[in-house]
Amino acid sequence: MLSPVVAGIDGSAESLAAAAWAAREAERRDRPLHLVHAWDWHPRRQEGEIAGAAQRHLARRSLHRAEQRVRAECPGVPLSDEQTEGPATAALLKAADEAELMVLGSRGLSGFTGFLVGSVALGVVAKATCPVVLVRADEEAADEHLPAADGGASTDSGYRDVVLAVDLDEACDEVIEFAFEAARLRHARLRAVHAWHTAPPVGLGPGDIGLVKETWQGEEWLGFLKAVLQVWRDKYPDVEVLETVVDDRPTTALVRASTGAGLLVVGHRLAERPVGPRTGPVTHAAIHHVGCPVAVVPHL
Repeated sequence: MLSPVVAGIDGSAESLAAAAWAAREAERRDRPLHLVHAWDWHPRRQEGEIAGAAQRHLARRSLHRAEQRVRAECPGVPLSDEQTEGPATAALLKAADEAELMVLGSRGLSGFTGFLVGSVALGVVAKATCPVVLVRADEEAADEHLPAADGGASTDSGYRDVVLAVDLDEACDEVIEFAFEAARLRHARLRAVHAWHTAPPVGLGPGDIGLVKETWQGEEWLGFLKAVLQVWRDKYPDVEVLETVVDDRPTTALVRASTGAGLLVVGHRLAERPVGPRTGPVTHAAIHHVGCPVAVVPHL
């Protein structure tokens, strides 16, 4: 059985947009779609049965609304759903273990909504073993596509760029492959971005070698980036690739590069941390500041 695309549902506008995006992605990947609603509650004993029934009713209503949205956009996608009681993070991570990818709703700088609040969302992104895509409430099918000839929204035009954040100190095959495959599925251009810093000209003592000129550094980084991606160009010959290196902070460079993109792909190293799950600064900035859907791809 094919692994499904999974969407976390909580009845919010963000999760409905996530369900619709997940349906389109399932259609592109020829995968089934599985909707998951989870809740974590602790009613007083005398109210347990009534509260439980209310929670199940809300879950069913949320799933029904999501199913209606999915059927309206992608009526042919095989669809299943699940509602479960217990810690939301654990439920979503369990679903992620069997998933092709997980899709969640995001509110960006305002945090996450519904059951995707704080540590729950962070726990899913930080610990999921499959890629996690975060989608904003206002995301529509036309937002994945280039504008029509008259400048209006369209779902018949070509797809917007897929942007890949590449850390050349830690270039990971899982992250690069996900981005190339996403571009291939969309017949979209892949824009690979690496940000580098110009070292300040201080601390050079007698006999030290001076800094290479900034332009030369940029050319060297660009050559390195092209070399890293060459094997993937060969594997995906139909994907148009544009390599870009910029002298800027990685977080700033990614936010700027993602403007007008259809999808941003970033990597996340899986690790157990003593103070709980965390994401790195680049992933954190992407989640909170980038307007397009963000795919966080785990790697070891």
